[in-house]
Amino acid sequence: MNRIKNSKLTLNSQTLRKNMTKEERHLWYDFLKKLPLTVKRQKVFGNYIVDFYISSCKLVIELDGSQHYEDVNAYNDAVRDSYFNKNRITVLRYSNSDVNLNFDGVCSDILNHINHISSIDF
Repeated sequence: MNRIKNSKLTLNSQTLRKNMTKEERHLWYDFLKKLPLTVKRQKVFGNYIVDFYISSCKLVIELDGSQHYEDVNAYNDAVRDSYFNKNRITVLRYSNSDVNLNFDGVCSDILNHINHISSIDF
């Protein structure tokens, strides 16, 4: 799925890693980085960059700001999710508000999906 190198997207992903949103930093440093699994940040897949990817579970985690709820962006997200689903990759989406107001719930939901998808039990 990710065989062709896209140098522009690779540069964009590097920039995004250096300039994570407040919510991405919170989820990364306070939860995902501590998991005993390899979690990639701003991973390039085809024509897309995902916020977080856990390859052992084939799991994408996306954090959505308010712009994702506008009609055009919601449609683009649906097309993007379909691309990943066709490639047997599960996509979890959380709003920035979810991360800010229900961080423990977001973390619990991610763990539940990891436990369901893999044989790893936390």
